[in-house]
Amino acid sequence: MALDSETRGMIESIVNSHKVVLFMKGTPEQPQCGFSASTISTLNMLVPDYRTINVLEHPDIRDGIKDYGNWPTIPQLYVGVELIVGNDIVQDMLKSGELGDVLGVETPAATTPEIHIGATATETMKNALASNEGATLHLKISAGWNHAFSLEQSPPGAIQVDVDGLQINLDPWSATRANGLKVELNDTLTGTSFSFDNPNAPPPVKQMTVQDLKKRLDDEKDLLLIDVRGAEERAVSSIDRAVPWNEETMALVETLPIDTEVIFHCASGGRSQSLAEILRGRGFTNLYNVTGGMEAWSAEYE
Repeated sequence: MALDSETRGMIESIVNSHKVVLFMKGTPEQPQCGFSASTISTLNMLVPDYRTINVLEHPDIRDGIKDYGNWPTIPQLYVGVELIVGNDIVQDMLKSGELGDVLGVETPAATTPEIHIGATATETMKNALASNEGATLHLKISAGWNHAFSLEQSPPGAIQVDVDGLQINLDPWSATRANGLKVELNDTLTGTSFSFDNPNAPPPVKQMTVQDLKKRLDDEKDLLLIDVRGAEERAVSSIDRAVPWNEETMALVETLPIDTEVIFHCASGGRSQSLAEILRGRGFTNLYNVTGGMEAWSAEYE
């Protein structure tokens, strides 16, 4: 089926509006094919945020993207409107260092971090390795500061750390983020899970009540409050002095020192939290999310 003008325009708009776009099967949280999952894992390691399109939800784009870039398979990665094609090429570029250059991310020098793992966590991981012959233990710390252990084959170039007889493999990017990391195994209501105390990670996004926000707005003139809702939502109700999340505000944020206080709000707090987390992944250290968002503000002050 030939690529129609409407679908071409839609794809061009997506590609031109974002530096990094991945057309994939599924979502970053739930990839629906192994190649998409592999590409997502690689991107997460290098960059804190990027745009994804689930082609399974958009049949026209699923067919059209193949004609648009003259490439027959999915996933397809675009960086700066240029097609990087599929997962195999992405992995080859990662190994050669070219992918970091394309994404504007410098490949870090190989360093061996110091990692501390509690006795219970160490025993659990040693038992898992004993039950999976041939597998090795890997620790990945994404650019957004998500931590995850996995059992897989050891890739070439992995940095190895020995912790009380437990060998951990890390890619160079994870290794630079891991020095001083403390890992424990904790009991929860749903079972056990690893906890990670990483001194290198930016502080978590803090929560701000609408009462505190109101007082700050009354007392301070230079508060940076960003409304991440769409124009239609803002037209119905808004908080005085809140600026919209648009290209102008994005450009402003890019110029700010990473310790600048930035406050986000949306309708109920979910979208603003997600955006704040993206900026946290970029290294910002003084971020707030308004609890309850516009709904809580309207209930209190309108």
